[in-house]
Amino acid sequence: MIDRFSHLLNSYTKEVDKSKKDKVLFTARKEVEINGNGTTGYVIKHGPNKDKVLQHISVKSTNNW
Repeated sequence: MIDRFSHLLNSYTKEVDKSKKDKVLFTARKEVEINGNGTTGYVIKHGPNKDKVLQHISVKSTNNW
């Protein structure tokens, strides 16, 4: 049977390893270029639909008074 401190140490090391992996994945991802070249959405860069804007960003106004 694992004593209490060994269990706590094992769970802490697993948690630290998971947080390190999450940080590495977060920093390794590529950012999507939004508002590049004057567009207000995501532009497809490769394939048959190249240079098409997929979705425009629209912000709903909260100034409805």
